[in-house]
Parts: sequence; structure tokens; C-alpha cells
Amino acid sequence: MTTARIDDAAETLVIAGTGPRPSSAELIGPRASVAARITGGGKTWKATVPLRASRWGGPELPLPAGDYEIRIPGVDLGGLALAPEVLSGVRIAVRGGTAVIAAPVDPAYETPEGQATLEGRYLAHAGGTENAVFFESFYGRTVGCNPQAIDRALAAAAPAVVRYWSVADLSVAVPHGAIAVVEGSPEWWRARASVRLLVVNDWLRRRFARKPGQKVLQTWHGTPLKRLALHRPGFDLRRMAAVVKESRRWDVLLAQNAYSERILRKAYAFFGRPIWVEGYPRDDVLVTGDAAAIRADLGIGADERVLLYAPTWRDDRAAMVDFVDAEALARQTDSVVLVRGHSRTIDTDRDRAGARVIDVTGYPETSKLLLAADALITDYSSVMFDFSVTGKPMFFLVPDLDHYRGQLRGFYFDLESRAPGPLVRSQEELVTALADPTLTEAFAQRYAAWRAQFNTRDDGHAAERVVARILDQGYVTR
Repeated sequence: MTTARIDDAAETLVIAGTGPRPSSAELIGPRASVAARITGGGKTWKATVPLRASRWGGPELPLPAGDYEIRIPGVDLGGLALAPEVLSGVRIAVRGGTAVIAAPVDPAYETPEGQATLEGRYLAHAGGTENAVFFESFYGRTVGCNPQAIDRALAAAAPAVVRYWSVADLSVAVPHGAIAVVEGSPEWWRARASVRLLVVNDWLRRRFARKPGQKVLQTWHGTPLKRLALHRPGFDLRRMAAVVKESRRWDVLLAQNAYSERILRKAYAFFGRPIWVEGYPRDDVLVTGDAAAIRADLGIGADERVLLYAPTWRDDRAAMVDFVDAEALARQTDSVVLVRGHSRTIDTDRDRAGARVIDVTGYPETSKLLLAADALITDYSSVMFDFSVTGKPMFFLVPDLDHYRGQLRGFYFDLESRAPGPLVRSQEELVTALADPTLTEAFAQRYAAWRAQFNTRDDGHAAERVVARILDQGYVTR
């Protein structure tokens, strides 16, 4: 017989049983796993499972939301049952051999009635009353991209400004001095209403209602190769209406370069309002950062060759594209392979594993991974416009090029004729290209032209310039 209970004070799941003491006990989830401490022996035993974990050399944080397999070899877990309990870091329930972990929001607030009550309070709030900023990156799944870089510069320039970060759950670490607010919680709704400035890198959701005195800075999240918004293939009246409704919520749009400015203005019908062409704050670290420190956090030796595989998402699938056998690639190239899934696949996929393979989909800052890598392997992702700041080689693995370009999304320019690195159609071709020392010189002219068009403002000071504009406009005050 086995039982389960929660130790609130220690934030642990305690599973107890009778019979021989098991050799191990684990919680195994799609993005994190933890091992239990097993005590007892003889007739009874106890497995104490932490509900917090540390990754990438950071602090211990609550486990990411998801379904976790409770794996205890030789033990029948079919009878385990634990009603949902809300702790300070997580909400957890147990059903048989599965632990279901969620953000620590009272279930009452997640009902239609509960959400309607919170939204009603939000709509009634006078708003724009607090000298504060509400940050959100990729719908709260990470704290990174342009909003994080702006947060860092704002904290230095105006430390009195309160900084809230919207997070999907408390496994997402927020910057020092910032306040985490879990999406859908009463604190989240209140912060969203009270701040004077919202800084986001994707669409606003949950029926945003602008308050008097509020401003929205939309940083976006990449220079586009693939067609966006109103430019996507196929006529869809509902999508067009949604795009226009969304862009009217923004007061300012940030662009990495003049090319992006032209496309984003038309793709989002963003007319009559300013676009700040200041380079990308998220790329400042590519000029000023310390690659050795990032490698150390990832457990990578200073002399290791590091390949970063970072494909974009596909509109017709939920999981990350699977065009690379990462373990085989590490072996074939004598490298460490970092696998970076898109933010849209964080919740719908799971970490890759293998010898000399590190899945960094959950790592907070893509730009730091770009800095740590010796070469980038991508496809149609906007990371190509960021990685070129480094001048390091990139390779384009595009076995579905014809389908993606012709049917799924379409491009703004011909990648084949302008890419600053080789396009390959298979892992075999990729391995050959990675071993070819002549390619750097062969693509040097294209690479220089690429940087001249896309990276002229990426000088390590973009975040400072954006924050200076925020303060000059009086969106918040020092």
C-alpha cells in the first residue's frame, strides 16, 4: 500500500509505502525531473520528492507546470490520490502514477465565474496610477528577449520604477528586484491595470483594456523572413480584423532595422504611430557579454566546440521540428549540441536528451546561447538576424524549404540567394558543410552585406537608447 501527502513547509511530495525499500524514486516531467530522498527500511519506507529544482546554475525554483510521471520501480502506484493543494510555489494533485503540477493559483479563480470576477475588477480599476512597468515575454513562458534587456537597463537608469513580470508559473525566474505575477491571478490582473507602461514582445491577451495614462511598447521578437500578420498566405477576414484590433493597442513599436520598420508597419497596419529603430536590446549581450561564463553555467568546457540548433516553429505542428539527430550530430562533429525549441513548443514538447546534448529550450535568454555557440544551425528563424551580430558561421537546415516557402508561410526575400551561410537539405549535408573550412570565405561577401542591412544599430547600447526614450516621453519617471 502507498500513500501520498504534501509537506507544506518543505514544499515536498511525500510518498510512503510498505514492503521492501525501493532503489529510487523520481518525478519525471517534460522539462524538468527531480529525484527523491528515500528513507526507512524493513516494513515501511518513505520517498521525499522536492517540488523545486535548480537549472543553469540558477536558484532553486518551483517545478514547471505539467504532468510528471512518478517513477518508483517495483511499487504499485495505482491507488495514489491527492486532491489539489496550493502551496506558495506550485499547485499539485496526484492521480495514480501521475503528479499534476500547475501554477499556484486558487482553482476558484480559474473557473469562468472566478475569471469573470477578476476581469470585472480589472475593468473597473481606474488604472495607470502606479509608476510601474508590466513586462511580458512570449506569453509569460520565459523572461527574456527584448523585454528583459529593457528591464535590465531600466532598473539601472530608474531604480525607483516598480517592475512586474507576467509569468506562466513560478518556475520562470524574474530579474533581481522585479515582482513575479502569475497570469490569471488576482495580482496579475491588478498589476496589469495599475501600471503606466506595458512592455511586451507578442500579442496582448485576455481582453486588454487600456487605462487612462497607460502606454504600450510592443518590442516584437525578431526581424522577419517569414510573412507575418496581414501578409500571411490566404485571405482570412477574422485574422485581419484581429491583427488590426491588436495593433491599435500599441503606442510604440520597436524595430531592429529599417527593413523591419517597413514590413512591421504594413503587416500590422501600424500607421500614424512611432516605430523606434534602435537595434534590438536583446542583442546587446552579443557585444558586451561573457561567453565563458555562459558556457560554465551550462557545464560546457572552454575548449569544446558548441553547435546551437534553433529551428522556428511550424504552423502545422505542435512539437519542435525533428530534422536533427542531436546525439548523432554531436558524435559526427565532435561537438556539444545545444537544442533550442521555439517558445511556442515549450508547453507542447519535451526536452531532447543524449550524450553531449543539452536541451536549452527552457533557458531564459536565447541571445546568451547565441553568444556561447561557435556556430548556429537554423532554418527560417529570426535568430539568423541576431546571430549575425557575432560574425560567427551559420548553417541553414531546410529540408522542407519548398513546402514552407510555397505553402505554409512564404518569405519576404529569397533566402537561397542571400543567406550568409549554406542551405542544406539533410543532416549528412550539414555534417559535410560543418567540416568544410572554405565556407567562411565563400560566404564572406554575403555575410558583410547581411550585417550592413540588418545589424547597423546592434552596437551593445540598444536597451539604453530605448530606456532613454521611455523616460524622455514620460511613460514612467525616475
